[in-house]
Amino acid sequence: MTFSLHGQAVSGGIAIGRAHLVSHAILEVAQYQLRERDVPAELLRFDQAVAAAGAELHGLRSEASVPGAPAELSAFVDLHSMILADPTLTDGVRELIRERRCNAEWAVVQQMQLVVDQFDEFEDAYLRERKQDIVQVVERVLRVLLGKTRKLAKRKTSTDDDLIVVANDLSPADTIQFKSLRIGGFVTDLGGSTSHTAIVARSLAIPAVVGMQHARPLIQDDDLLIVDGTRGVLIVDPDIGVLQEYRLRKSELELERSKLKRLVSGRSRTLDGETVELQANIELPQDAERAREVGADGVGLFRTEYLFMNRDELPDEDEQFEAYRSVARALAGRPVTIRSLDIGADKEARALRNRAGNHSATNPALGLRAIRFCLAEPQLFLVQLRAILRASHYGKIRLLIPMLAQAQEIVQTLALIDLAKIQLRESRHKFDDGMEVGGMIEIPAAALALGPFLRRLDFLSIGTNDLIQYTLAIDRTDGAVAHLYDPLHPAVLKLIAQTIQSAQRVAMPVAVCGEMAGDPKLTKLLLGMGLRQFSMHPAQLLEVKQQVMMADAAQLSLRVARLLKFDEPEKISELLEKL
Repeated sequence: MTFSLHGQAVSGGIAIGRAHLVSHAILEVAQYQLRERDVPAELLRFDQAVAAAGAELHGLRSEASVPGAPAELSAFVDLHSMILADPTLTDGVRELIRERRCNAEWAVVQQMQLVVDQFDEFEDAYLRERKQDIVQVVERVLRVLLGKTRKLAKRKTSTDDDLIVVANDLSPADTIQFKSLRIGGFVTDLGGSTSHTAIVARSLAIPAVVGMQHARPLIQDDDLLIVDGTRGVLIVDPDIGVLQEYRLRKSELELERSKLKRLVSGRSRTLDGETVELQANIELPQDAERAREVGADGVGLFRTEYLFMNRDELPDEDEQFEAYRSVARALAGRPVTIRSLDIGADKEARALRNRAGNHSATNPALGLRAIRFCLAEPQLFLVQLRAILRASHYGKIRLLIPMLAQAQEIVQTLALIDLAKIQLRESRHKFDDGMEVGGMIEIPAAALALGPFLRRLDFLSIGTNDLIQYTLAIDRTDGAVAHLYDPLHPAVLKLIAQTIQSAQRVAMPVAVCGEMAGDPKLTKLLLGMGLRQFSMHPAQLLEVKQQVMMADAAQLSLRVARLLKFDEPEKISELLEKL
């Protein structure tokens, strides 16, 4: 019987294949009492299981490090190794075994539940999802204790059909084991845009839909599936008409992707000769290699907060310096724009939880976050500023300050940068004294009062994600109002156009680094506003480049000027399709 399910689209494309169900149902274990004399042997059995699980992860780390494997896999395996070594998990299990004289399996599950409950209290969506890492590590230990190993056997498929992995959730280890199979897509009941499945699927360019809720119990092995990773749709047992339509669409998409690769070495220039810079957004130093592969003109946004997340200790100056320098060297002279720590709101760092910016705020999106937090913690900020300045000696590094709203914040930030330079001179460290400093325009107040930005800074970068959120008063992480998040709202478009035009009048470079920059449907709109610098996820760059090379900037300028005069969303959408 044909039916469809809807979830969250996290990796675009179309996959057609047979369901390959992955079961993780091993967390229901029995409890039994031990004799006092058997407790030491049970403790030893637990320690041996932890050691065996650690050895498995070490082997997976080697597999994840082979050339061509996504860098994210290594990071996830390292995270699981850290969880396995965390005394919060293992010491609690040993204490339960001793105090209750219980079997190791039951003690592991009880301690896991205590830790997972703590993760449920986090406001940060990324950290809440990390509770699945705890579960996956515990499952690995349980499989050793229970004498069970999960083998993923190769399955027979037709020449046209791939395997569609269907699971409640997937761990990094699963994705590594799947690499020898012909995987067409991923479908999971759990997860969101920051789940392992989503991140790995995007890095491998495999269609994926997550957050399906009930797909796993409704689907059987070998069911024929269609995964539409662009629309977030899963079709089970499609009829012949739907199947043929999707096979045609899949062939067209694959042909388009193949053609796009030819654009890597091409110049990003419009039909009327306007040069457009296409740069990449990255989260971790290893992402720089992907930026190079797609021919990015540089890094337009290096989100440094990911160096601070998922750890109990803050990265020191030398660790940060090495990370920033490695990106500068990888880009070989092309610009690297490093955003200072943007923590708070939907991003939380465990090591900063008790600091000024990580108190329990009623509305964290409007609280002490980003530059506000950094100015409230000047010593922490100075460590990062010194690290970025030191790295500037090894490449063309620029510093980008997030969430600026008023002149006083700019003055205080520049004063701290000057202090960092004085400290580096005293310690005889080399740096680029002329390193450019820019500001993010992501608060409507900044877009409407640009004067201090234009007078005191070297460049601007428009963060459309937060600009839309604050302009429309919509929490973009709240599913109840997500449908109201509209990049084409007339107020949003006018703020973006006004910012670009104001910067151009004083010959100040301005870029867009939010999600709008990577949406090929909006490329011509932004070009018509006068934008000449885009920054996006590397996977989006070639598609945007194609749109640039097919555009006439002069004609678009006239058409977009007309479009911006309208304040009816329907009319704006209609004119956008005609650009």
